[in-house]
Amino acid sequence: MNMEEALGILKQKGYKYTKKRKDILSYFDQEDGYRSAKDLLHFMEPAYPGISFDTIYRNLHLFDELAILESTELEGEKHFRISCVGHHHHHFICKQCGITKEIDTCPMDNVKGELGGFQIEDHKFEIYGRCPSCQAS
Repeated sequence: MNMEEALGILKQKGYKYTKKRKDILSYFDQEDGYRSAKDLLHFMEPAYPGISFDTIYRNLHLFDELAILESTELEGEKHFRISCVGHHHHHFICKQCGITKEIDTCPMDNVKGELGGFQIEDHKFEIYGRCPSCQAS
């Protein structure tokens, strides 16, 4: 998803477009991987002295709810990244730095046969580990 698409979703759903929200989206647009609320707070503090975790969390959860961001849990804490659009895929996620790598193989192709009679509405598949850079350090 790009900035224009994200801002379009905000507008379509009736939410205000603010400079803070634009800066939050810009941060995730530039980052490659999952980032925590604390990471975002450190990014935002120079431009918005005194910005609260409450403001950060409210916006992160709004963007997650609107599917502008997607989330995962790493080390017991929610992390976020800009949502992927386009083709169906899954992710490898580095538990140390949060970088992601797309996985085009979908395990649902194998699982569907085991779920005869069940209606699958959605799924999410993630593999966690350490990327080559983090392994080297």
